[in-house]
Amino acid sequence: MSELRVGFIGTGRISDLHALEYLQNPGARIVAVCDTLVELAQQRGNAWNVEPAQIYGDHREMLARAELDLVEILVPHHLHCPVMLDAAAAGVNISLQKPMALNLDDAEAMNRAADKAGIVFKVFENFVFYPPVMRAKALIDAGEIGDPLTIRIKSNSATSPDSWPIPRAAEAWRFTPEQCGGGPLVFDDGHHKFALGWHFMGQAEAVHAWIDETEREPGNILDAPAIVSWKFPGGRYGSLEVVYSRDMEIWSPYYAQDDRVEITGTRGVIEVTRGHGKLYDRPPVILYRDRQVRSFSDMPVGWEHSFILSTRHFIDALHAGQPPVLTGAEGSEVLRFALAAQQSARENRVVSL
Repeated sequence: MSELRVGFIGTGRISDLHALEYLQNPGARIVAVCDTLVELAQQRGNAWNVEPAQIYGDHREMLARAELDLVEILVPHHLHCPVMLDAAAAGVNISLQKPMALNLDDAEAMNRAADKAGIVFKVFENFVFYPPVMRAKALIDAGEIGDPLTIRIKSNSATSPDSWPIPRAAEAWRFTPEQCGGGPLVFDDGHHKFALGWHFMGQAEAVHAWIDETEREPGNILDAPAIVSWKFPGGRYGSLEVVYSRDMEIWSPYYAQDDRVEITGTRGVIEVTRGHGKLYDRPPVILYRDRQVRSFSDMPVGWEHSFILSTRHFIDALHAGQPPVLTGAEGSEVLRFALAAQQSARENRVVSL
């Protein structure tokens, strides 16, 4: 395959970031788009130079008519499983937005379908490809902080006059647990943070969570403030703190949010100081070791670069016949943790994985 033929199922707000690398990478090209809101599909298709005949309102029609090697599935969570199964039956490789499903039974069915069809199945995760995170991981792998002992993640939602507009219709399903699978901060966005825990520390063996509620506006309940703690094998630990600061402004051209990650090891500490936005004016990566502080700023820090690099990795993996990050099996493990956190909060107990 000299050029992967790519179709998009779902052309909402996030699709612009998913499209960035496909629009510049010689190894792939967007050739078809689909959305139940056909006007939206037409807008994206026109912007991405897709032939008018390859703009669809039904993904099944697109899968039947378009010649595709790969589909990006960007639909609400409750549609992930049925749409993915349709794509697997069509024999195309799949990149599916996180989290992969609402429950583990659906996740297992999706992995079985991918195996049966002989396709490559990726659960899209961009945070592990965020350049400051990649630099921190390289420094840790090089032994700069010794053996990692704990990871601490802070996720802070707020307001921002600079953030991108999100149509109410596109946001409503995130506040509907039956469609989202949980709350918008701990379950949905939390997937990124749980993936970071997996990325740096491996799979957890137990989780405990407190998840409260805050009404952002009538009818929209945020799952915050919240604390999620997890235990890794070997006496290692992690925590995620999720906060919604109603009256705080933050700079972010995307979601009104920022994130920080701190990993403590046997010899030092490393910190990633930003994510979606820019809460502090500090270097993106800070390392403490041997009574010295080193900072690293020689990398792009825009959140969009995490999407670009994640997509680039998948294109390269498909051409090379290598597995992607996250595979369906890895995505299932991150989902298992996310669901266990929900269960822990409901039952107020530690849940073993």
